[in-house]
Amino acid sequence: MARRSIIPLFVPHLGCPNDCVFCDQKRICCSRSPACGADVACALDAARARGQRGVELAFYGGSFTAIDREIQRELLAAAAPYRADGTVRTIRLSTRPDAIDEDVLAFLKSWGVETVELGTQSMNEQVLLASGRGHRAADTVRAAGLVKSAGLNLILQMMTGLPDSSRETDVQTARDIIALGPDGVRIYPTVIVKNTALEAMWRAGLYQEHTVEAAVAVCADILPLFQEAGIPVIRLGLNPTEELSHGGAVGGAYHPALGELVRSEVLRRRARALLRDVPAGAAVILGVEPRAVSAMTGQHRHNIASLCADLSLASLSVCPAAGIGDEIIIVDVRE
Repeated sequence: MARRSIIPLFVPHLGCPNDCVFCDQKRICCSRSPACGADVACALDAARARGQRGVELAFYGGSFTAIDREIQRELLAAAAPYRADGTVRTIRLSTRPDAIDEDVLAFLKSWGVETVELGTQSMNEQVLLASGRGHRAADTVRAAGLVKSAGLNLILQMMTGLPDSSRETDVQTARDIIALGPDGVRIYPTVIVKNTALEAMWRAGLYQEHTVEAAVAVCADILPLFQEAGIPVIRLGLNPTEELSHGGAVGGAYHPALGELVRSEVLRRRARALLRDVPAGAAVILGVEPRAVSAMTGQHRHNIASLCADLSLASLSVCPAAGIGDEIIIVDVRE
């Protein structure tokens, strides 16, 4: 049997009542026209022909529940035969916090939707206003409660580096999201996309770019908060696309391995704290799980160089130490 997978379909800008300053979803999701029922059937026919069973059908982009109800019905009804024959196991969709109520959730459940993702972006009122979101933090609190009460899986999406945000407001947004008890989160540091209002603000000097370095720093503050709360971070950074990589992203925190950079920074900070009492001039060997060796070393051995310089170490190396989980251990110190 083929492994379980996600079949993504995009409904860019459908249902969005306004354009957020950062948004060009057609460019971000690499789809210039929204999906229709025939597209759903085509994608699922292809999955079935490949022998895939139990896939997750995911509607991304736009605000699904703000779309005309008949279009929602067309998309979901197209998936119904594939749910019946086992090709589709579950359905997820993304929407706005202010496009959720009990009637909407009852409709979604009737068509087999099991996961709702809410574009929270920030829990700070000024940041929401400056970003043109058109909803308030209270809408997220209310919608999250309704989704959970309906027995659906709740995913919350947040952004760092939005207009009028700061490292402190971004960390507080993460704390506020944790308090809502989602089943997972996506963290999207702000990217300046070509031909958006944010690009115009940036070029006019009205917005300070959220650089890759700034995004790594604040996300390294945030990621451990979600980990400690037991909330999976299922995406960190925009999914790279050809269009974004070739001119669509004109600035901001766009990097094809942003998640790896953040995890590497989290490990660097933890290692620095662990090594604070090691004598200057020592040669040290650290142990981490085999899967974490690369992240602990850092891209281009950045973590090794940084820790040696900061702590005046003669040398630092990293070795695999199976069975220690997320721990970092000192394997050897030679003075």
